[in-house]
Amino acid sequence: MNPALSGVRVVDLTQFESGTSCTETLAWLGADVVKIEEPTRGEKGRFASTEKPGLDSYYFIVLNANKRSVACDLKSAHGKEILRKLIAKADVMVENLAPGAIERLGFSYDVVKQINPKIIYAQIKGFAPDGPRANYLSFDVVSQSVGGSLSTTGLAGGLPLRPGPTVADSGAGMHCVIGIQAALYQRQSTGRGQRIEVAMQEAVINFNRIAYAAYLLKGKPPKRNGNSGVLGTSAPGDVYRCKPSGDNDYVFIYTSRGGNKHWQKLLKLIGREDLANDRRFSSPEARIENVAEVDSLLSEWCSTRTKIEAMDTLQNAGVPAGAVLDVQEISEDPHLRKRGMFVTVDHPVRGPLTMPAWPVKMSESHVPVKCSPLLGEHTEEVLSEWLGLGNKDIQEVR
Repeated sequence: MNPALSGVRVVDLTQFESGTSCTETLAWLGADVVKIEEPTRGEKGRFASTEKPGLDSYYFIVLNANKRSVACDLKSAHGKEILRKLIAKADVMVENLAPGAIERLGFSYDVVKQINPKIIYAQIKGFAPDGPRANYLSFDVVSQSVGGSLSTTGLAGGLPLRPGPTVADSGAGMHCVIGIQAALYQRQSTGRGQRIEVAMQEAVINFNRIAYAAYLLKGKPPKRNGNSGVLGTSAPGDVYRCKPSGDNDYVFIYTSRGGNKHWQKLLKLIGREDLANDRRFSSPEARIENVAEVDSLLSEWCSTRTKIEAMDTLQNAGVPAGAVLDVQEISEDPHLRKRGMFVTVDHPVRGPLTMPAWPVKMSESHVPVKCSPLLGEHTEEVLSEWLGLGNKDIQEVR
């Protein structure tokens, strides 16, 4: 079975997370992704966060699965010529270098589209390239700050907090994938390539649409409100301590703001049907006004159960709830492993390691997860397949 993006060739000029998550997704969908790397050290993510010099970091490994690596010195005339030839054969080029870097290398969109008019040229930057902050540097936390995430994350009256997931980095990457796929589809009818721009700030804005709904509802920006959410219209909507009181022994319980169905089921479950007609809890709005009493009821019930017992009991009664699972608990979940959400790959230096895989399941497209490449591992292979170079030519490149 040919996977969805079989035959699509991608030149990968990405680093760290936003760009690499984009190209990794394309690889997981079946594209042939060729990562172009500096010959002596490779992409910066290879050695960032590694515990041993010269050893690929786990950070790099989990973001570069299913790719091939070509070592190419883009500061040399010969290296640039190799890249031009690869671009001529490619369908997609993705880069997320610092502002202005790709232009200084001589591979701006205007140049690349002259080499290959059908190419999809995708760029991820921290800020919009036509805006006043186009040259600002950005990492995930910077883009989450200017995109609105930090302003709504944290306890009431407390410091803004960075959310755990890297929604600016990987989020920008996923937005870029959507744009690339749409452009590939459009090219089927137009025959033309195009430029795709994703600003990490704007990707975070898109993830924060509910915060803008709260702003429109109340006429002022939403404040930090702990776990209650930016709309602040649901109670219960918080975590509750479970036994044996470890760092993550909590369960999140949520009842919909769309009515009382979940609340009534919750009261029946905890044996407090006597409160069914209590005016303090008769509507979502009333429960918000009396959230301390709501929390007291649930804290007592949860304290005698583990988080898994609490979650399962609540869900079986029709009440939305989720145990607070840490990454070890999740990665060791037998069902998630059976489903393929976590896979074990064999790294040629580190040996077997288990990592998250692609969450989208397709009935007519499946790509087995392969380990990230060693630096320059596929240089000869790609130059032969893509450019038709023979052994003598490849040795000259070497």
